[in-house]
Amino acid sequence: MDVSDSSPSLLLLIPAFNEELRIEPVLREYAQYFQDHYQGPFQLVVILNGCVDNTIEVVRRVALDFKTISALEFPGRIGKGGALIEGLKLAPLADLIGYVDADGATSPKAYHDLVKAMSRADCVVGSRWIRGAILHQSQSNKRQFASRVFHSIVQTLFWMNIRDTQCGAKVIRRHAVEKIHSSLRIADMAFDINLLYALKRAGFKVLEVPTEWTDKLGSKVVLGKTSMSMLLSAVRLRLVYSPFHRLLRPLRPIETWIYRKLNAPPPRARNEATLPLPPGATSSAR
Repeated sequence: MDVSDSSPSLLLLIPAFNEELRIEPVLREYAQYFQDHYQGPFQLVVILNGCVDNTIEVVRRVALDFKTISALEFPGRIGKGGALIEGLKLAPLADLIGYVDADGATSPKAYHDLVKAMSRADCVVGSRWIRGAILHQSQSNKRQFASRVFHSIVQTLFWMNIRDTQCGAKVIRRHAVEKIHSSLRIADMAFDINLLYALKRAGFKVLEVPTEWTDKLGSKVVLGKTSMSMLLSAVRLRLVYSPFHRLLRPLRPIETWIYRKLNAPPPRARNEATLPLPPGATSSAR
């Protein structure tokens, strides 16, 4: 399927945790842009992950103006990765499914560019660290250093040769999501590694393309605890795909305790991460 000549149906996920102050302009910009510039069917689903603010009412208000917007609300803290695992269960509803961050760091046009590149791969990943990328507000030296150290660890553990696994802008073909969904277990911000490695192991082509990125204020990333939980998840994922994976089962209570101490969601059990969408989710579809 050549998505440059035809327009497949597109489902865009936005995971959200307490985003009432930032998400409204992002939703309006995406809905308006794809209404004006995308010929195929388009849906935008916000997955609320344990929000205790007014995010759901903001989403409902915007949905009154744009029928393409809906929401799934999970009252418990399931993490960004957990929210995306749940959202990706909606893959049967569209030809292409992807996600962006709720802060609007990736503009609608930049995301559309990723969609246009889907004629060349099964998954297209936006990258801030390859030639041609545009960074409007570069990250602090501390954040950049932490990012590059983490990238080196991920490359050493998995050898995926992807420069920016953590960019929150990705598009995937439906059949690829359906094939690897049962392998998605990481619920914290290291989810992207889990997704990309599962795609690579299943033989799907992952294409990394330069993107346009604006670093936003109000990041949910806390360098110390977030970095530690992501490192723990990366090591855990490596063990899952090693002869030592059986050692993880008896260590599960300790592992869960460590994640809780880091204020991060623990990895999900196998039966928690399979299609289809569970009835426990509250849909706010309009």
